[in-house]
Amino acid sequence: MTRTLEGCCALVTGGASGIGAGIVRRLLADGARVVIADIDEAGGRALAADLSGSAMFQNLDIACEDQWAAAISIAEDNFGPLSILINNAAVSIPGSIADTTLDGWNQSLSVNTTGTFLGCRAAVAAMREKGGAIVNISSARGRRISASQLSYSCSKGMVSQLTECVALYCAEQNLPIRCNAICPGVVDTPILASFYEKFGGREAALHAFGAANAIGRLGTIEEIAAAVAFLVSPDSSFLTGAVIDVDGGFRLRN
Repeated sequence: MTRTLEGCCALVTGGASGIGAGIVRRLLADGARVVIADIDEAGGRALAADLSGSAMFQNLDIACEDQWAAAISIAEDNFGPLSILINNAAVSIPGSIADTTLDGWNQSLSVNTTGTFLGCRAAVAAMREKGGAIVNISSARGRRISASQLSYSCSKGMVSQLTECVALYCAEQNLPIRCNAICPGVVDTPILASFYEKFGGREAALHAFGAANAIGRLGTIEEIAAAVAFLVSPDSSFLTGAVIDVDGGFRLRN
């Protein structure tokens, strides 16, 4: 495999598990040195220990403004100038307009939207001179909403708009920074295990979730990570402000 990211310093939020961990592994395979940023210290440290010395863990609550500068400083002290940021960390709190609490609404926006905003702002400041690439992980639910996922759909929809604003700012300021977003559809991650019992077992649950995608199967973590790897590579050098559906046709379903 061509190591297109050789020597790059990357920071992946929510990198301790799920899609985030898959992104960490792919960026490492492509030659980057990666900071696994997460509030899950046990999971993050275990993953870093399982990988090569080109990965390290840093505790980061993305909704806490003061922690961003410290996280990027530690990343750069260990791996050189930050050139890649993947804003992946998120929360999903179910609820419709009838039963979403104010606390649930605020938490969704605090993590999914404000946390992504803080990451973009910190990365633009860090990358201003030498350049880099930002990828925000939005969601198909931010593009095709669900009445029962009110705060999640709204917060992820804002991530897509934020991506375009950041990309336009960097272009207008002649900064060598690109910002794009990916909207994953239904992906086979460990979080689906919580639904197995409801659907009568693992196979039934995976079949039901897979049917939500037009191509009739679940996406894989590796497929999302591959899309991220493309967006931070030189192959996508003419791409900025894009919001890309990596969803198996999820948006096409009624």
